[in-house]
Amino acid sequence: RAGSLIEMSKILLVDDSPAEIHQFKAMLELMGHEVITAENGRDGVTMAIAEQPDVILMDIVMPDMNGFQATRQIARGTDTKHIPVIIVSSKNQETDKVWGQRQGAKGYITKPVDTNELISVMRACL
Repeated sequence: RAGSLIEMSKILLVDDSPAEIHQFKAMLELMGHEVITAENGRDGVTMAIAEQPDVILMDIVMPDMNGFQATRQIARGTDTKHIPVIIVSSKNQETDKVWGQRQGAKGYITKPVDTNELISVMRACL
């Protein structure tokens, strides 16, 4: 079981797509992780502060506050800067990856997500 290589973690999943949330949640819970969700960047920042997850999986394209803005707030927030943010997006341009890192993201995975890639990036961050 691939997920057993990572300790059970509390993962905050920030995505505005119910289908993506459902898919990720199912995959991560199957690996034994606790998954909490937020549907936009603003709620993601609030949940990060309140819940102190071990890692955050962040979509980019969302209403209200996008994933780059939310990542920047989390990476610079006193209460959240220790939490690694991994951007998970369909945007696959190198410029997006570089910009994500500049905002403080520790990893960048493109959709559709490969489970093994997700595990290895999460393992590197945890």
